[in-house]
Amino acid sequence: MTPLDCFHCGEPADGEPPITLQLDGQTRFFCCQGCKAVCETIHSEGLTGFYQLRTETAITPRQLTDSELDRLRELDHPLVQQAFVSPVKGGQEAQLLIGGITCAACIWLLENHMKKQPGVLSFSVNHTTQRARLVWAQDKAALSDLLIAIHELGYTARPYQSDAVEDQLKAEHRSMLIRLAVAGIGSFQSMMLAFPLYFEFVSGLSPEFVSFFRWFSLLVATPVVLYSAGPFFRNAQRDIRTRHLTMDVPVAIAIGLAYLASAWVTVMGGEEVYFESVCMFTFFLLLGRYIEVQARYRAGLTGNALAGFHPTVATRVRGELTEIIPAHEVKSGDVVRIRPGETLPIDGVILRGQSTLNESALTGEYLPETRVPGDTVHAGSINGENPLDVQVEKSGAQTRLSGILRILDRVQSEKPPVARMADRIAGKFVGRVLILAPVVWVGWWLAGADNAFDITLSVLVVTCPCALSLATPTAITSATVKLRRHGFLPTRGHALESMNSIDTVVFDKTGTLTRGELSLINTHVVGSKDEDTCLRLAAGLERYSEHPIARVFHNRPAATVDHVNNHLGGGLSGQFGDQAFFIGHKAFVAQHISASEPESELHSGMEIWLASENEWLACFRLDDQPREDAAQAVKALQDAGIRTLLLSGDRSGHVRQIADMLGIDEAIGQASPEEKLDVLNKLKSEGRQVMMVGDGLNDLPSMAGAGISVAMGSAADLTQLKADAVLLNGQLMQLVEALDTSRRTRKVIRQNMAWALVYNVCALPLAAAGLVPPWLAAIGMSLSSLIVVLNALRLGTETRPVDRG
Repeated sequence: MTPLDCFHCGEPADGEPPITLQLDGQTRFFCCQGCKAVCETIHSEGLTGFYQLRTETAITPRQLTDSELDRLRELDHPLVQQAFVSPVKGGQEAQLLIGGITCAACIWLLENHMKKQPGVLSFSVNHTTQRARLVWAQDKAALSDLLIAIHELGYTARPYQSDAVEDQLKAEHRSMLIRLAVAGIGSFQSMMLAFPLYFEFVSGLSPEFVSFFRWFSLLVATPVVLYSAGPFFRNAQRDIRTRHLTMDVPVAIAIGLAYLASAWVTVMGGEEVYFESVCMFTFFLLLGRYIEVQARYRAGLTGNALAGFHPTVATRVRGELTEIIPAHEVKSGDVVRIRPGETLPIDGVILRGQSTLNESALTGEYLPETRVPGDTVHAGSINGENPLDVQVEKSGAQTRLSGILRILDRVQSEKPPVARMADRIAGKFVGRVLILAPVVWVGWWLAGADNAFDITLSVLVVTCPCALSLATPTAITSATVKLRRHGFLPTRGHALESMNSIDTVVFDKTGTLTRGELSLINTHVVGSKDEDTCLRLAAGLERYSEHPIARVFHNRPAATVDHVNNHLGGGLSGQFGDQAFFIGHKAFVAQHISASEPESELHSGMEIWLASENEWLACFRLDDQPREDAAQAVKALQDAGIRTLLLSGDRSGHVRQIADMLGIDEAIGQASPEEKLDVLNKLKSEGRQVMMVGDGLNDLPSMAGAGISVAMGSAADLTQLKADAVLLNGQLMQLVEALDTSRRTRKVIRQNMAWALVYNVCALPLAAAGLVPPWLAAIGMSLSSLIVVLNALRLGTETRPVDRG
């Protein structure tokens, strides 16, 4: 960090005049007053250890606007708190999502800072999930005051509500882990008792001692069968009732028969018990399924997936009065007030107010749209800088956003042909096994064999499709772990398996092939001041606005401009020295100066003009630019023989231009979510195997309609949650790596399936001939599974670097 870097956040500290603070006898420079204020807070609380402990620089703090403070104050309303606050002993507990954490020192700072706040009983942050648990005394502090204290340090905090999908994944993961642990302990204990007897390590055991071993084994195996193996029995019962056989049916029969026969022999007397086989069998089957559950649990992207687009409360206007009500109580004809920064919970028409709306959740358009009274607005849009009063036309399930989600659910509920074929094959396989087992028993019983039951049990265990069931999930999990390290995260078990057949990749434009945000393309100086001065003046004016256009200038050195006024829908004006300056759309600037307008050049982006009261100074050209590796990724896909297509809902003339820049021949613009789905369906009807890469809610139906859907890491949480995979780091080249890994995964899956088939074909006649006792059948099945797992793990170690060109 150089002396001209901000001591707190590391950004350039080159403001005019410089912002400094004396700390421990040294002069520290800061990029803004916010960083200086945070540093003073940390120093006054004696938490300066943060600067020694941290491994990453902090983020630049941002001062809360009046509207943001109002939204935080609303969180004190009991109706709002119902969703994320629960009473605990001594106070109230809130689950929060913390933003801006860069390293472990941030958590140390937050926890120590919050412990000094009045009313806080406890505050802890989970580094992995960046979720916090706050317990406070409601009579000593308001929740909003505590959240503001977090914002004072430069971090953000908002209510966290886990969604149903996350809760289900957590419960499934926790339950499976406990079942696996019980089965593992049972297997270990029963094998300790069984091995000495099998291999005669202990000779001369009395019948009483053998009986004791059996009773103890029964005690150990009972919780394994009743608890750990419970899902197998429930699934088998369901399958038999619905006449749709799966692999759980022979598994449940083998476990149930072996346990009951062993219990009978323990109580009534007999030759053989199979408790160790039952425990081992259950443990290895659960291990395979746990691997699959673990992959889905880790891949489950959550974080208020629906809350960002479906607000839980709304502000209803009645005359001069306002009241906060649950969003589901809003009716057609009501008037609701949408404050700056809030998400619309309804579809309706603006009655009063004028503002810009970010409608990217619905249209994919990255530029905010100005909306005035009489315009129609939709749920899921985010209000910009001014409050709006909207008359409700549609609410709840009737909104356009809900319609998009219904399309998504309908498409996802349709099973692909491959899945239907796999179901049929599994049903036939299980049916053959269930017919074969009683035939073997009848044959040996008619032959007068005393061990007919043992042989039948061995056949059931040997033919148990454990290796077959592990063949696919273990390979996919191994490949998933590898790809996760590279930033490509499959969130569905079928994703990698299905990607090997992809021959067409369809890209969304905004936020996928492009950055999804405005950036400064160039500065065209037309007046007497140089480019650097113009940029500083622009930054000095725009620092007083939170408009997306203004953010382009926020991280630049700024001149100190006074008396800044925000002119809605036009731009900003302010005073620097003894002159007035204006920045904004050309028509707005032209209204305030007498100099004749300079000519504009034709281009696809947006022009922002800067002028003094006497002359035009500069034109700033803003546009959304392609990602750095977009052209390289498109070329790599085309070189691999994969067809690429650009499909966008963008209404600007940008679509064709981006396609030409990246070398994509086919480009379709102005497509609604429904039209995107129609394009995908047409490609599928031509026999194409399609991957859709998108960013935004408007891509969800088409993403679900594709064979594989990939969401960008910057996409909305809901998009990530429903996608088959997420490109966490936004590097499009990882798509090429993922497709290559999927082909290697298919190869490993085929090897695993071939091995499982060879094992069953060889082991089945040996078991049917009475040459394999049940305990050996369980070991053989386990070894077969182990071979499959070890082969799959090779996927995680193979490294074939993507050609970076």
